[in-house]
Amino acid sequence: MATPFAAPLFSPLALSSARNRRSYPKIRFQSNNGSTLESNGHQKLNLSKCGKLNGQRSKFLQMGSREMTFGRKLSVRAADGAGTGNTSTITSNVLAAAHLLVSLGIILAADQFLKQAFVAASIKFPSALFGMFCIFSVLMILDSVVPAAANGMMSFFEPAFLFIQRWLPLFYVPSLVVLPLSVRDIPAASGLKICYIVAGGWLASLCVAGFTAIAVRKMVNTEMTEAEPMAKPSPFSTFELWSWSGIFVASFVGALFYPNSLGTSARTCLPFLLSSTVLGYIVGTGLPSAIKKVFHPIICCALSALLAALAFGYASGSGLDPVLGNYLTKVASDPGAGDILMGFLGSVILSFAFSMFKQRKLVKRHAAEIFTSVIVSTLFSLYSTALVGRLVGLEPSLTVSILPRCITVALALSIVSLFEGTNSSLTAAVVVVTGLIGANFVQVVLDKLRLNDPIARGIATASSAHGLGTAALSAKEPEALPFCAIAYALTGIFGSLLCSVPAVRQSLLAVVG
Repeated sequence: MATPFAAPLFSPLALSSARNRRSYPKIRFQSNNGSTLESNGHQKLNLSKCGKLNGQRSKFLQMGSREMTFGRKLSVRAADGAGTGNTSTITSNVLAAAHLLVSLGIILAADQFLKQAFVAASIKFPSALFGMFCIFSVLMILDSVVPAAANGMMSFFEPAFLFIQRWLPLFYVPSLVVLPLSVRDIPAASGLKICYIVAGGWLASLCVAGFTAIAVRKMVNTEMTEAEPMAKPSPFSTFELWSWSGIFVASFVGALFYPNSLGTSARTCLPFLLSSTVLGYIVGTGLPSAIKKVFHPIICCALSALLAALAFGYASGSGLDPVLGNYLTKVASDPGAGDILMGFLGSVILSFAFSMFKQRKLVKRHAAEIFTSVIVSTLFSLYSTALVGRLVGLEPSLTVSILPRCITVALALSIVSLFEGTNSSLTAAVVVVTGLIGANFVQVVLDKLRLNDPIARGIATASSAHGLGTAALSAKEPEALPFCAIAYALTGIFGSLLCSVPAVRQSLLAVVG
């Protein structure tokens, strides 16, 4: 049976009447045995009622005595193909969304279960860290017994991992947004001392981690190998920007005229405060690179939420403070936008298990450089902060609150919860500010210090500026990303393990005075 070889036939808009009288397009058919048949269209081949400008679709192809509605068949086939493509696209999108919801839901549910179990058992060790060790152990066991099962588990949770990676900076923002409330009772002199410790401590931690990695690397002399490729989350689309903009406008107006429509003021303010935070992040990530060097997306994100809170406070006559109080309530039964965002911090820790498993070969090969640098830099960061705080006369409670300045927010909050009388909002704000300093200046400082080794650059960045510094460096130096990811996770893990030991906590308190 012959099958069409060349589908396009005529375009009445492209051909003039004169040209139609002189030449005839050829129609080619290819049979199953590979032979080709051609017709020059001269024998009883004509178009009737073809291509009227008003869009009528009555196209007929006549060849000899047989009349074929060839144009219509082509249109039907094209329509069927488009319909099938649209259906398959919709189906794939629905399945992808369901996959994301299920995988992310499992991680969030596991995090909540561990939190409740640890609270019920009065265990002060970070529950998310324990969960991360469990996931990593399961993956390693499966990899040694049934490698396909480990790969399947990684593939199943990859959408959740990419979602967390894509929105990671948002989970740091609430502490910056409510910073005006957190630092209100801190004297100006103490605030300046904290700034000095944060800026100077970041530079010192960077140097310690980087030069330690270089020294160990020279001793072990391990050759570099390529890391496992890491999947990257998709960029933000225009549709997302306009969707969140619509949510913001509608919810802002609704909360203004119906302040308790969702039961409480915090719940009513949640949609527009959350959407303003997300919008700030989307806009911030789209800024030119030159601007982002001094105006990090997380700053744009926090400013966007603050401006929305300020506008609502002014329009409603309530003022800024009540709106910021609704942003981060710290009440599980009445959460605000900040509580929703910070609720993902535990899942961030759990996701470390997948990134560490992904780079397990790299960790094993460069274990000496990685673990030595992380341990030394973490010890230095904790004890140097305690010592400098005492030397500059900073209040002990404030010094303890900023001890985990180089550890990611999720674990830093867990660490300070082990101490009494600390300011967790100050802790989170200091951690974010440390990350912002690293994100803006890490590459310049590394170049000035001539730390050119990717291992040293990655470890030094993550050990001193955690996730934000990691994101800034890896965007321009992908070869350093694996070491950033590993050091980023291990610094928080080792710091949490250290501070969970009562003797270590007592020694830090003794240094603080």
